[in-house]
Amino acid sequence: MSDTSEPSSDSKIQEFLEDYWDLLSGVVFALGAFLFHHSGHGYLSTLFSGLAIASFSFTVSEIAEILAERLQEPFASFVLTFSAVAVEILLLFMILLEGSHGAHALETVKGGIISAVIVDLNVLLGIAVFVGGLRFKEQEHNEDTSSTYTTILLVASVALLVPSLLHYSKNSGDSLMTASYIIAALLVVYYVTIFIFQTKTHIHFFKATARSRIFRLRRKRAQERNEEEEDEDYIFERLPNIANFFAIFFLIFLIGIIAEIFASDGMKIANDYGISAALAGLVIAIISVSPELFTAVKAAKSDQIQRVVNIAMGASTVSILLTVPILMILAPFAGVHLSLDFNSLQIGALILTIILAWKTTDNGETNYVEGISHLMFFFAYAVIAAFYH
Repeated sequence: MSDTSEPSSDSKIQEFLEDYWDLLSGVVFALGAFLFHHSGHGYLSTLFSGLAIASFSFTVSEIAEILAERLQEPFASFVLTFSAVAVEILLLFMILLEGSHGAHALETVKGGIISAVIVDLNVLLGIAVFVGGLRFKEQEHNEDTSSTYTTILLVASVALLVPSLLHYSKNSGDSLMTASYIIAALLVVYYVTIFIFQTKTHIHFFKATARSRIFRLRRKRAQERNEEEEDEDYIFERLPNIANFFAIFFLIFLIGIIAEIFASDGMKIANDYGISAALAGLVIAIISVSPELFTAVKAAKSDQIQRVVNIAMGASTVSILLTVPILMILAPFAGVHLSLDFNSLQIGALILTIILAWKTTDNGETNYVEGISHLMFFFAYAVIAAFYH
């Protein structure tokens, strides 16, 4: 009589594929990207490298989520946001390396910086709030979280407006770069202050409220009663925190190598077909944000809307306050100077996005109409980005 308690080989293979599909896909797509790149098939190498980056980024997000579950807020969201922003910085820096071949690459980097915030606050937040709203009708989060983040983002976006306004002055050459460096330095100082505020003096601003915490605990207990631990064999679940951090760094290193192919062949395609810098930046932002999106949707479906707000707004904050200064520091190594003279479309869309995020989250409750409103705003911006030159 056979022992039916032992899982069959087919089920083991299925479980293995379910756990490691992202890593396997990343390896396959990466190999395809290298093959097509060296054989001169630029379109296929761009496609495969983009898919490889998204696949490996998903693994990074999975590991970051494991680390986040072991840590408490706000450090849990820090791990998730920094892992995604690291991928964003790598992608934009590789495109920055192409800046010596034309101004289009520089404009794409600027578009990518702004688009990261627009995608975080409209696509990620919008889809997660929409999905969560359909499942729970209304979801609650700590209104101090969204109020603080929208204030920070509004101030940061106004700071970015300073060099953009100087672009229209008479002596805008040297003064533009000087103002850009000053603003970058101020953003770093601002971020240090916020980091202390978030992790030392006002931690309670970024934690779930009592009611939302009760709902989340009920949902978690119900899942524990009805489900077995599915990921107990997942290797990253068994690794200690330090090993998982090294795994994230290694995967980000691989993403950096693949991003070089994506930037090189992708910029050639963008130049050949006249793809606008705004649209190219939007594509980069979507690739870098896609892993976070899956994490946010899972959190919303589990009634963890506080985590959604922390991820979306936290990533947007880091995108401006750290990505901009880091890219400005790295720009000379690429043989270019990155000034912060964003165009009117980018600054306008950024400020309107922050105002919309403020209006939809200021009362501490979200519903699916607010989610679809963010998505409508994004699609309207995408249409403009596609035709704005």
